[in-house]
Amino acid sequence: MRAAWVLSVVLLFFGTSFADAQQRRVNGGQTNVLLDTALLATVGLDFSGISSDVIMPGDLGPESVAFGINPRFGSNPTSFSYELFDLAPFSGTIEHSGSVFFNSNTLEVGDFSIGFDAGRVMDENSGFFVESTTGLSAILFDIENPTLLDAGFNELSIGANLLVSPELAGVLGDNGLTGVDVGDALVAATSVPEPASFSALALLGMAVCFRRRK
Repeated sequence: MRAAWVLSVVLLFFGTSFADAQQRRVNGGQTNVLLDTALLATVGLDFSGISSDVIMPGDLGPESVAFGINPRFGSNPTSFSYELFDLAPFSGTIEHSGSVFFNSNTLEVGDFSIGFDAGRVMDENSGFFVESTTGLSAILFDIENPTLLDAGFNELSIGANLLVSPELAGVLGDNGLTGVDVGDALVAATSVPEPASFSALALLGMAVCFRRRK
């Protein structure tokens, strides 16, 4: 009777934790960016270099760059979690390390954060944005509705256009630039289950072993 009771409790816990098992947490990977440097040059942003921790080329061609996604722990950790297959509900941000320089290295943007703001959802805008947290601290791009979205077991892949944000348009002194397509982004993140999923599986295994011993 005791073994059956333990197994029933664990199965109940496992059942209520099934939703948690669908939650994945981003723990690494990289975000690839291909900017239209010719277009940026026409608005006063001349690409001049990258920091040593930026990968070039990235996965979007020889002119693209890639930024490593920060792990869950340490300095400026990634906190993004998502629902398996559906993406939503999701929470947190995807954090990166590395900088890009413009205008003979006099302007730096970097350590980019990808976040979400429901107030930014409109027409083609997904609500996700790219924010620079080093050098120029500002939201640089809104992320257009994705053309690629794969919220899988071990990987999260998102491909979309980058649109000039109202904030960047303001910095450049031309609000008419808001929404202009200035490049492409490809998030290629790795993911693992949320810890609650592991707990449920571990308890289930303990219960089965206990029953066998009895």
